[in-house]
Amino acid sequence: MTAWLTVLGMGDDGLDGLPPARRTLIETAEVLVGGERHLALVDHTSAERLGWQFPLDPLMDELKARRSRRVVILATGDPLCFGIGTTLLKHLDREEMIILPAPSAFALARARLGWPAHTTTELTLHGRPLSLLNGWLQPGRRLLLLSHDGATPAQVAKLLAAQGFGPSRLSVLAHMGGDESRVDAAAADWCAERLPDLNTIAVELVAAPDAVVRPRLPGLPDDAFENDGQLTKREVRAATLAALAPLSGQRLWDVGAGSGSVAIEWLRAVENADAVAIERDPARAATIARNAEALGTPFLEIVTGTAPEALLGQAPPDAVFVGGGLSADGLLDAVWRALRPGGRLVANAVTVEGEQRLLSARSEHGGTLTRLSISRAEPVGGYLGWRPLMPVTQWAATKP
Repeated sequence: MTAWLTVLGMGDDGLDGLPPARRTLIETAEVLVGGERHLALVDHTSAERLGWQFPLDPLMDELKARRSRRVVILATGDPLCFGIGTTLLKHLDREEMIILPAPSAFALARARLGWPAHTTTELTLHGRPLSLLNGWLQPGRRLLLLSHDGATPAQVAKLLAAQGFGPSRLSVLAHMGGDESRVDAAAADWCAERLPDLNTIAVELVAAPDAVVRPRLPGLPDDAFENDGQLTKREVRAATLAALAPLSGQRLWDVGAGSGSVAIEWLRAVENADAVAIERDPARAATIARNAEALGTPFLEIVTGTAPEALLGQAPPDAVFVGGGLSADGLLDAVWRALRPGGRLVANAVTVEGEQRLLSARSEHGGTLTRLSISRAEPVGGYLGWRPLMPVTQWAATKP
């Protein structure tokens, strides 16, 4: 297939920062696509011009209709660094396009700060919830953040201060490679309400003494989750996540999700994973949403409904956890059929009837049965005694 589309990254210095060959691609284009800022830089061609449209699906259709023409998309920095290139690859074959990146905002920021790439976590807040940050608040971590606009730095500073990370150091770098500016201050002392829209935020996280620090390793304390008692307890949850084996790029169904703790910890454990929490109680579904925001997983998909009917139309999972609803007829069979080959199914039961269903499932599909018995030391008068939790029977199996 002959490439007809060129995705060309530019710096803030515009055409002046491009080598001659790349400027020629722009000059000879029959169709130019980009934002208002990019298109304004090119005023010497008669090419057809298409601006960004949101949502992007109609624009993708317009691009496909111009396959016989020379199309150039003007992008900022590296088009594959949270940029338009990522979207294009979902709609077009790789062979249809040539991608020519410029240095990303992250690379420019690291160069100015002297931060090696392996010491940073890079995120985008452009068009995404600010609550994403809640999943990465750990002392000593360095964050590089693409801003949504000029108000984002103040919003980030406010969130950090509210979460007990007020001593964290912020550096906001605007228009790198062009008319650069930089503002530095602690989050708790931040006073710049508005900065240039084209900015990147660098954060060195420092925790105040009252900060609640949460690792990304599964097994968060029970009180990290708002719940009405329908919660997979910390020790059992850690064992459950170990059996589910979260992997990057994979999808979890959390059936009978309760407070959403397993799905949320799945998303926190690895990057680029997906999860769906299925919960029949609307009040609990709302609780799941609040927990997802508070713990930095706002993209958790929540389905309010009763399984297995609520599973219809969902993309096939790589792992399934059944924490509630085992009494529903056909539930285990339905999720087993939906599971991808090589996928893992983990189900927990605390009742004798639920345990019987797990025994039957093991007889049919194999796997392992584990009894999890947890006791916690609690006050008994002036002393400590062991108070047992309800034992949990866990079935775990891998689909051939």
